[in-house]
Amino acid sequence: MSEEKRDPTYSDFIHPRYWATWMGIAVLWLIAHVPLSWQRALGVLLGRAAYYLLPKRRHIAEVNINLCFPELSAIQKEALVKSAFDNNAIGYFEAASAWFTGKERFRSITKAHGLENLQAAQAKGKGVILLGGHFTTLDLGGALFDIYSRAASMQRDHDNPLFNLVMTRARSKFCHPILSKDDLRGLIRHLKSGGTIWYATDQDYGRRSSVFAPFFNVPAATITTTSRIAQKTGAPVVPFSHFRNENGGYDVYFEPALSDYPSGDDLADATATNLAIENAIRRYPAQYLWMHRRFKTEQQGKSHRRYSGK
Repeated sequence: MSEEKRDPTYSDFIHPRYWATWMGIAVLWLIAHVPLSWQRALGVLLGRAAYYLLPKRRHIAEVNINLCFPELSAIQKEALVKSAFDNNAIGYFEAASAWFTGKERFRSITKAHGLENLQAAQAKGKGVILLGGHFTTLDLGGALFDIYSRAASMQRDHDNPLFNLVMTRARSKFCHPILSKDDLRGLIRHLKSGGTIWYATDQDYGRRSSVFAPFFNVPAATITTTSRIAQKTGAPVVPFSHFRNENGGYDVYFEPALSDYPSGDDLADATATNLAIENAIRRYPAQYLWMHRRFKTEQQGKSHRRYSGK
């Protein structure tokens, strides 16, 4: 008879091959406890180094920003790419703070905008889909949301099992439950129980279950799963975004639930979700994760490779 599968524990990772990971985690723990102003300064230094040392990621960001902000000058686009790298690096340190110091550190410096929109959606008792985006405050956003309410989230497991254990346990402090990115049944059960779930649709998952909807006026492969979940559960969809501000604090935004959603038209629904995310990005364009290939799947087929050349 096979043994029942058990959850991993830290004692499973004492082998020397994990020592480098343990050292990296220790560094993150230390950084998590330094003043937030220091984290931002260190993030700028690390981000600027990454800008020069990671040409492939820089090229992806340049392509994305050229597509999404054609009205900017070449100098403005370069500045936006550099700032995006800076903000992305700051986000790593903020994630460490969320994991190892918790939400209370941020309570007094965080302001919620439109909290009544979230509360009105939750009052319907059908669960709430928080329409999120891949902002550079990604992990911190979960901790900031936990100041006001509790949500589940979906996660892609990390390839390093020790880091994955640390990440999952840390996120579980402010997101519960943590669901696998493919666990749609668990997601639907959570919504039907009246729960709230953070759900991001702003990455390119290929042609399957996608339509090409405008994102910054560029046709982007956009999954139709969001509207199908909303149709199945009756859960309202509330756009949710989170940013660091110029005063050393943070702002979280809850927009009114999408109206006439789902409409029964996949393209119209995907256009609505893309527009909601785009509007959020325009608040702080440099705080979006421009380093992922949002437009890798094209309507014209594989012969048109936007990100080739690097």
